[in-house]
Amino acid sequence: MSEASVLSPDDLQRLIDTLGARGYSVIGPTVDNGAIVYEPITGADALPTGRGDEQAGGHYRLTDRGDSEVFGFTVGPQGWKRHLHPPEQVLWTARRRGRGFTVEGTGTDATAHAFLGVRPCELSAIVAQDQVLTGGPFADTGYRARRDGTFLVAVNCGRPAATCFCASMGTGPAADGHYDIVLTEVADGDRHIYYAEAGSEAGRDVLATMNAAPAADADREAAHRVVETARANMGRHLETDGLPEVLRANLDHPRYEKVAERCLNCGNCTMVCPTCFCTTVEDVTDLTGSEAVRVRRWDSCFTTDFSYVHGGAVRLNGHARYRQWLTHKLATWHDQFGRSGCVGCGRCITWCPVGIDITEEAAAIQASERSR
Repeated sequence: MSEASVLSPDDLQRLIDTLGARGYSVIGPTVDNGAIVYEPITGADALPTGRGDEQAGGHYRLTDRGDSEVFGFTVGPQGWKRHLHPPEQVLWTARRRGRGFTVEGTGTDATAHAFLGVRPCELSAIVAQDQVLTGGPFADTGYRARRDGTFLVAVNCGRPAATCFCASMGTGPAADGHYDIVLTEVADGDRHIYYAEAGSEAGRDVLATMNAAPAADADREAAHRVVETARANMGRHLETDGLPEVLRANLDHPRYEKVAERCLNCGNCTMVCPTCFCTTVEDVTDLTGSEAVRVRRWDSCFTTDFSYVHGGAVRLNGHARYRQWLTHKLATWHDQFGRSGCVGCGRCITWCPVGIDITEEAAAIQASERSR
């Protein structure tokens, strides 16, 4: 454990300024159109002070808590993925030049980013994306360039939403490495502090530059209570022991037909998921035929075209598409990457228009397996 420090609420601005002085563009949580989103910020006044959220299946509302807590919310519709693995990227542009043409690649944005307010479940999602997009023999060079220049300031959770189940997945509510700095917001009575620990040499250097005061045992105990309170108030639970094997053994379970009666195949769950990585590539030519652009966009396994091969689509109905998503996320991801593809953030539950609950669907299949 690194030596811990204590920051005051005013130190958040100093932290933003310190990161900015080191060349980082700081991205943090802010409020836009009634939701918490992650956008570039230059001041602590942009952070959602006093804002909370209420979440349930198909339900999200920001609330006004009327206090001074800055990180008293959970997660909104956006993940940090959109800044590392953008929803749309131009891969190259081809232009006609006389009787020939030239192909111009798209350079990687050289801006170094600092993410402020990364929740533990989201931190785990970033690690998962690292593994998928840079862990194999064919790394995504754009992702790697953006990821290598990122400074991560994590924030341990103190207020889980009703749809959260990170404790089940072992991804929260406390961050377990892979950060530069981790903060725990403690607001009890007249005391409002941020218990800060460094997880890298760069993080230690930033805290040292800020001359942060050393933490006392009482501060450490208070931060521990915040995390344990969140763990005790987790909104959902997913039994993961033996789950991949159960799902593999029940590919024709009637539960998939039942959920398909509700599922709209809208793809919301995959769009808000911080670990989903599927994309499609489109070539677009202008009307004159003088320029063509190859674009990569996020895609979803809930679309019919996603499984299209010569002769037609493989997964023609809703239950097959939902089964593909659920079993990949909770079972076959283990085969590919040695871990679950779910981090327990609960976004897929909150942002499903009909409130389909991944923990409920998995539990129903597990229950029928036990009854047999």
